[in-house]
Formats: sequence, structure tokens, C-alpha cells
Amino acid sequence: MKIRFAVSAGVGAGDLDRFAADVNEIEAVGFDTVWLSDVPLGATIDPLVGLAYAAAVTSTLKLGANVVPIGRNPLTLAKSLAQIDRLSQGRLLLSFVVGLDQPGERQALGALGTNRGRILEEVTPLLRIWWAGGAVSHGHEQGHYHFSDVRSPSRSYQQPLEVWFGGSGPAALARTGRLADGWLGSAMSPQEALLARQRIEEAAAESGRTIDPEHFGLSIPYATQEPDRRTLELLRARRPDADLEGLIPVGPEPPTSTPGSRSSWCGRSTWTVTVTAPCRSLPTSCSRCKPDRQLASPSTPLSDIRHGWSDPLDSQIS
Repeated sequence: MKIRFAVSAGVGAGDLDRFAADVNEIEAVGFDTVWLSDVPLGATIDPLVGLAYAAAVTSTLKLGANVVPIGRNPLTLAKSLAQIDRLSQGRLLLSFVVGLDQPGERQALGALGTNRGRILEEVTPLLRIWWAGGAVSHGHEQGHYHFSDVRSPSRSYQQPLEVWFGGSGPAALARTGRLADGWLGSAMSPQEALLARQRIEEAAAESGRTIDPEHFGLSIPYATQEPDRRTLELLRARRPDADLEGLIPVGPEPPTSTPGSRSSWCGRSTWTVTVTAPCRSLPTSCSRCKPDRQLASPSTPLSDIRHGWSDPLDSQIS
């Protein structure tokens, strides 16, 4: 079993000057990964910009991001991600999300009146061809993009460069089974996570493929003290039918019993606990192959971190 820790820089508009120091400290303290989330309408640092910078100032830190492909040109997105992977010598970790669905987001990204999941399904195979060094010829009546023998501008360092998806709805789980290299769920009970995994594996089998059994992860909200009202409102908006007390263990230490115990989550190769109270976030992974992939925002100096885990509540595919 490999245990790895990651932390998100949580960079907002007023935090850009702090980003360089945070990235260096994250690596110096010994975390495995820095994680950035794509918030198209927010003032947070663009993950491609942030990870390119992090690649230049670090040497061992893995570079993770939730990326929203919708609204980005697939060719330039493929080129940018491949070059970040090459500059970092294979330290890039990717999760694709369809967006946060904030008011006005779909219109701003040019996805008004379109199915964002279908765009994700259309784009992902194109990126993989370019990352492998191939040429793309693509276009049909229902497609969002059209390319005619467009050759790869840059191969990725990792071959293949893996992409995980998230989400818990039927369409998202089926999409993960058909296309993704792994799955990251969020704010779910053990029973719900088990059913989600089974549906993903069924969809994969129907498509004649398999997903590595260690490429199933779950983010678990966790608080060192009673969560604030805004945090509860965000979680309630995502899970209006859920018992929040059953989803958010509260205490001074990372949970060791349901819902966050290793035994109850042993079906997941990656499990993260979201710190929702004052404490930086660290996720852990028991995967034998891939490091953990998600975390949340900081509120204390990295030097004060000893316990906690995280993943942004608003960064999963719906």
C-alpha cells in the first residue's frame, strides 16, 4: 500500500502573489501533489497557467488539476497539457469536469443549449489521439468540432496520459465506463459509491473495456469542527436528499470509522476526506499505481498542517 498526500493551493484573486511561495512550501514539506481546480467564471488561477508555473519551480511535486474542457479549443488544450506534462517530465495528473454550472457559465463557455457531457465525450478521444502523436480527422452533424487531418502539435510525456472523470448521475457513470481511465466520486455514502462503481464497470464491460480496479476514488467531506453555514449550504445544494451528518464526520482527527474508515471504503483505490473547517486539506491514496488526485482550499500555514483531507465540493462532473 502506498500512502500519498496532496494539497490544493486554493488560489483566489488576492492570493496570486502567494502562489509561488505556496508551491515551493508544498514541495518542501513533502506533499505528493499540488491540485488546482478550474473555475471558469471565478478569479482563481487558471489551472493550466498555475501548473505550468509550478512545473518550472518544482522538481518532484506532482501537478494535478480538474480541467473544464468546455469552452477551450481542443487542439490548443491538447498542446498545452502535453507540454506541461513534458516540461514536468510526466508529473501531470488530470481530471476532466463539465463545469460548475454557475449562473451564466454555459453561455460564457459557448455551451448554451448544448449537452456538456456530449462535448466532453467528443473532445476526450481527440485529445488522446493528439497526445499519442497522431492526426485527427473529425466531424459530424451532431458534433461541436470539425478537424481535417490536424496533426499533433505535441506528444505528452506520459504514454498514455490518463484522464479520470467524476459524477454520480446515470449519464456520468456510463460516460466514465465508456471513456475514462478512472473515477472520482464525491459526497457519497459507501453504499452509493459501491453502486456507482458497479454501474461504471457494467458500462465499461458493455463497451468491451475494463477500468483498473485501483482507479476508483471517493472524496469524503471532513471537518475538524462544526462546518460553517456556507459549507453546509453548498453540500446541501449538491445532496438535498442526503443526511449531512452521515456525510461529514466531525472531529480533531481524520475519521477512522464509518463513513470514512478504511474498512468501509476499501472498495476505493483512492479516498480523500474534504476538510471543511479551518485546516489545510490532505488526501490519501492506497493505490499501488497512481497518487491521489484531489484536495481543497487552505486556511492555515502549511507548516501547521498535521491532519486533514480534501477535495473541492464544486469540482465534480454532474
